[in-house]
Amino acid sequence: MGFQQGLSGLNTSSKSLEVIGNNVANANTYGAKSSRAEFADMYAASLGGGGSNGIGIGARIGAVAQQFTQGNITTTSNNLDLAINGRGFFAMQTAQGETVYTRNGQFKRDASGFIVNNEKHQLLGQALDDTGAPSGPAGSPVRLSNDGSAPQKASAITLTANMDAKATIPAVAVDFANSKSYNFVT
Repeated sequence: MGFQQGLSGLNTSSKSLEVIGNNVANANTYGAKSSRAEFADMYAASLGGGGSNGIGIGARIGAVAQQFTQGNITTTSNNLDLAINGRGFFAMQTAQGETVYTRNGQFKRDASGFIVNNEKHQLLGQALDDTGAPSGPAGSPVRLSNDGSAPQKASAITLTANMDAKATIPAVAVDFANSKSYNFVT
């Protein structure tokens, strides 16, 4: 039995290295969570259940458990990318209507206006009214339409800036009706 015990140790070490290698390979993958190999003892048993002395015959991988700890939140250039701070998942709907969950918040808008991930799963959410109260069914695919309000001409712009106190600053007035700007020296 000594050879089998040693062989099981090598096998579990190999599997543990596979888990570590997967963690390293996905270190910069958005939404990927690290995993941990959890070990378990193997015990000998006879068919009749008698004669067992409780001596182990090696080890095995009992489970590969994902670690759902908070990862880094990184700013991206995509306005639809989202991050979860703390615990939780994004609910997604597959093309077959099945609900799946992910922590990867890389989203985009498809041709129909639905918010989707790279697997074309639709992000699920709930519409809110102007007061923030739920106004639609929970777990509905989120869709952004191109319908918008009619464009309106700006009537005023307010600018707050931090300027050098020693500098001479010109005042600027803009005539929005005629698209002209004027500089006034103060």
